[in-house]
Amino acid sequence: MINIGVIGCGYWGPNYVRVFNELQNSKSYYACDLDMKKMDQIKKLNPSTLLTENYENILANPDIHAVCICTPASKHFEIAKQALLAGKDVLVEKPLALSSVDVKELMQLANEKKRILMVGHVYKFNPGIEKLKELIASGELGKIYYIHLLRIGFGPFRTDVNAMWDLAPHDISIVTDLLGVEPMSVSATGASYLQPGIEDVVFLTLNFPNKVIAGIHVSWLNAYKDRTITVIGSKKTAVFDDIKKELKIYDKSVTANDNVVGDYSKFQFLVRDGDITIPKLDSAEPLKKQCMHFLDCIEKRNQPITDASDGLKVIKILEAGQRSLKQNGIPTTIE
Repeated sequence: MINIGVIGCGYWGPNYVRVFNELQNSKSYYACDLDMKKMDQIKKLNPSTLLTENYENILANPDIHAVCICTPASKHFEIAKQALLAGKDVLVEKPLALSSVDVKELMQLANEKKRILMVGHVYKFNPGIEKLKELIASGELGKIYYIHLLRIGFGPFRTDVNAMWDLAPHDISIVTDLLGVEPMSVSATGASYLQPGIEDVVFLTLNFPNKVIAGIHVSWLNAYKDRTITVIGSKKTAVFDDIKKELKIYDKSVTANDNVVGDYSKFQFLVRDGDITIPKLDSAEPLKKQCMHFLDCIEKRNQPITDASDGLKVIKILEAGQRSLKQNGIPTTIE
C-alpha cells in the first residue's frame, strides 16, 4: 500500500484524495489545507484520511511514501523542493513551477535524491486526446493545418497567476503532444479587467514547423464553460468536447482544382462533404489513469510520461508567452 499525502484541498485536491482512496494499491493517508471548512468536507467523504493544517507534518511522517501538491501555483516550487529533500516521490499539479530555472532545480534535486517527479498534465491520459493523437498519427485527418483550443469559463479567479499560467498549461501540453514537436515562436495578447497586472483573458498563438498554428483562448470571465479542441486537417476535421466527453469527426475537405481552364473562379475549389462519425471513447477517468501511472512509476521506479522535462517544455512556452504578452503580442522565440 502506497501512502499518499495530498497537500492543498481547494479545487483539485479533493479529487486526488478520492481517487487515491479508491485505488487498490494506495491510500490518501493525510490531507492538508489551511481552510478547515474544506477539511471538514474531506473528513466526511474520507473518514480514514488524517487531516493537518501544516504540510510539514506530512513531509516529516515516515509512513508517507509520496505527496501530491495541489496548492496555488506560486507555492508549487517551494513545497515540491521540500518534499524531494524529505525523500518523498512527488506529483505536482500544473504548472510544475513558475520559472524554468525553478523547474531545472527540481529536476536536478529529484535526480540526486532518486525520487519520482511528475507533473499533472492530466490530458495526456484523456481518452479523447489519445484518440485525437491516433487520428493525427494515422494520417486520417490528412495534413494538419491548424488547431484551435478553448478553455473558458466563469472562474475560479486566481490572485497569484494570470489566466494563461492557470489554464493554458493543459492546452500547451495537449497541442505539443498531438503534434509531437515544440513551437518555434509564441505570441500572446490579453487584458486585465478584474485585477491590475493579472490578465483574466489571454489569446495565445503557437507557431509550429510546416506552417501549423495553434490558437489557445483562455478566460476566467465567460458566463459559460467551454473545453473544446478542434483539429483542422486537409482531409477531415476532428472536434473533441471535453465537457460532453464526445469526439466528432467531420468528413469534409476542400482542395484546389489544378485543372481549371480560364477565368472560372467558382470552379477553382473541389469541396467534399461526407458523414459525421462519433467514435466510442474509453470511459476511464483521466485523473484515475494519471494517479495509477504515478503509483506504477513509484513501484517500478520508472520515468513518468509527464515527467519534469515535460513540465519544463510547457514552462518555457509559457515564459515566451509572458514575454510576448508584455510586448503587446510580438512573436517571441522559446529560450
